[in-house]
Amino acid sequence: MTRRRMVLSGFGLAAVVAVALTGCATPAGSGGGGGTTEPAPAPDASAPAAVEVDAAWLDDGRSIGIVTQGSSTCVPMAEDATYADGVLTVTLVEPEDAACTRDLVPRVSLVGVPEGVDPAEDLDIVVDGEGFRGETELDGVSGLAGPGGETQYAPSAGWTNTDGQFVVLTWGSSSCAPVFQEVVATGPAEVTATVEEPPADQVCTMDMAPRAAVLVVDGLEEDDAVELILTGSPEFADVRTPILGSN
Repeated sequence: MTRRRMVLSGFGLAAVVAVALTGCATPAGSGGGGGTTEPAPAPDASAPAAVEVDAAWLDDGRSIGIVTQGSSTCVPMAEDATYADGVLTVTLVEPEDAACTRDLVPRVSLVGVPEGVDPAEDLDIVVDGEGFRGETELDGVSGLAGPGGETQYAPSAGWTNTDGQFVVLTWGSSSCAPVFQEVVATGPAEVTATVEEPPADQVCTMDMAPRAAVLVVDGLEEDDAVELILTGSPEFADVRTPILGSN
């Protein structure tokens, strides 16, 4: 089982303070016993930057939601996903020619689970892209259908490795994704997520697309067997689905 990270109430940048040590170096051969100081090796500019990654099982184990931090309007797409030697490697690609907001939020990239992956077993995940790399472990969940087969186009949800954080997947118009107003624990093992009513003049495309969002809840008393209730919008009339995995 992986160690969970605590959810922070905000996002910030860690300040790195460099401390320069000053002093008088003793020249070699001056009788002080000192010597010349070897210069520190230069950092490898070609090494990929480390990024924080989370993941959650979705759609009965047919999909995985990869959570990264970045612009809410420029969610990366999973270009490739391969499975070998117990490791799922996912390549993410940033959208091209997109105007990205400068916020920093958790966002979800959906990945179809390749053949050979057993959702009942813990899964090592490596995520890479242009100039970055991250790793995480997704805890196994027994009883999932796993890769292959057709989706039922039903809402689903799964816990990530961050306390209180989960991913919810719904299906519908790609231009009218649900907007969540409130997420609260309404019982010891029950979470209610209220979806905002869409504007009356909103025009939605007639496609059927996956829509994923990252939600956070506090106050649950149970670690597993938690049920998610979606309500508030005509599209979700008290829809109920288990949150896969353990909180």
